[in-house]
Amino acid sequence: MNDHHRRPEEEADVGTQCSDRSHHAHPVTAPARRHHRRRGHRPRARPEALADLPGRVRLTAIAEPDPARAAALARRFRVPHVYGDADTLLANEHLDLVHICTPPQTHAPLAAAAMRAGVIPLVEKPTALSLGEMDHLAAVQAETGTPVLTVFQHRYGPAAVRPRRLVADGTLGRPLTATCETLWYRIDDYFAVPWRGRWEVESGGPTMGHGIHQFDLLLSVLGPWAEVSAFAGRLARPTDTEDVSMALARFGSGAMATVVNSVLAPRESSRLRFDFEHATVELEHLYGYREKHWRFTPAPGHEHIADLWRPDDGTDAESGHRLQIEAVLDALASGAEPGVPLDEARCTLEFAAATYASAFRGRPVVAGELTGDDPFTRGMDGGAVPWAPVKGAAA
Repeated sequence: MNDHHRRPEEEADVGTQCSDRSHHAHPVTAPARRHHRRRGHRPRARPEALADLPGRVRLTAIAEPDPARAAALARRFRVPHVYGDADTLLANEHLDLVHICTPPQTHAPLAAAAMRAGVIPLVEKPTALSLGEMDHLAAVQAETGTPVLTVFQHRYGPAAVRPRRLVADGTLGRPLTATCETLWYRIDDYFAVPWRGRWEVESGGPTMGHGIHQFDLLLSVLGPWAEVSAFAGRLARPTDTEDVSMALARFGSGAMATVVNSVLAPRESSRLRFDFEHATVELEHLYGYREKHWRFTPAPGHEHIADLWRPDDGTDAESGHRLQIEAVLDALASGAEPGVPLDEARCTLEFAAATYASAFRGRPVVAGELTGDDPFTRGMDGGAVPWAPVKGAAA
C-alpha cells in the first residue's frame, strides 16, 4: 500500500536508503512494511531501529551496490529482497515509506525519485544541500501529492514534546532568551575520508552536519526565526568547510538566542537552555537524551507549574529514530500530517544558510532574504568562503 493512509494494526512497507560510502557510491536502500530506518554514523543502526517496531514495520528490501555488504545486511535483518540501486528497488517494490540514509548530495535526487514513484521519502538530514534543492522538492511534492519528510529525531523525545506543549498553552509565558550549543570533537583523521569536509558533498561542516539537530529542536520550540548575525571559521581542522560557527538569532516573538556549532571541543556536549517568563528549561546530553538530561526551574511565584513538567505516563524512552518513526506511522494511520514536513525542514535549512551568508558577507541576514538567484540559495558556501580549500581534487 502507498496511499499514505493505513490502519494502526497494519504493517507498513518502507524503503530505506543508507550508505556511509564515498560520494561516488550508489545508495543502500531498505524497503519495509511501514518501515523506517535509523541513520547514524553506522548504517547498521538504521535497520535496527526498524527492527525495534515488530508488527508495525517490515523491512522488505535493501538496495546496495556492494554485493557482500548487501548480503550481510539482508542476512542479519532477514530482508527478502536485495537490489543494486534505488531505481530498481522503487520499480519493483510496493512501499509505504522509503528511508533515505545516503551521503548528503544524493538526498534530494533520491527523494524526488521516491515521490515520483508514489512513495513517501523519509530523508536523513540535511534534506538537501541547498535552498534551491529544497524548493525543487517542494515543486515535486506539489506535482505528485506525495510528501517528503526529514529525520529530526530530537523533536520526538517525550521531554522535547513537553516544552512545545507548554509554550503553546501559555504555561511558560513568553520565550525570552535561549542558548543552543553543539560542542563536539573530531580529530584530523576524521576528515581523511575523501568526501568528508567538502562543500559539494556535505554542504557544510558542523553547522550542517552536527549542530543542525540541536538548532532544529531550538526552532521547534521557539518558532520562526527573523534575523541572524553570524561568524564561521576554519580554526584547526583539515577541512574545506568551517569547523566552528556562532550565530546570534532574533525570533519573530522577539526572543533572542545564541547558537554555537563546533567540532573543536575536547569535552563534548549538546546543550539547550530556554529562559521563559515563568521558567527555565535546560537540556544537556551528547547524541541522545532521556528525562534525566532535562532540568526544569520555575520562576519565583510559579512553582506550581513544575507539576506540569513531570512525565505523563512514566515512560523514559531515549530520543532517537524509533520515536520519530512511530510518530510518522501514527500520523499515516490517522490521516494526520507526518513530520517533519518540508516547510519546517526548509526553515531549519534556511537558518543554516543564513548562518553561512551572514558569516561570509559580514552582515545580518533576515528570514526570507535568500531567494531566487542569490548564491546562498544555490549552495551553502555561496561561492564566498574566505579560506582556501585543502582537500584537493575529488577522486
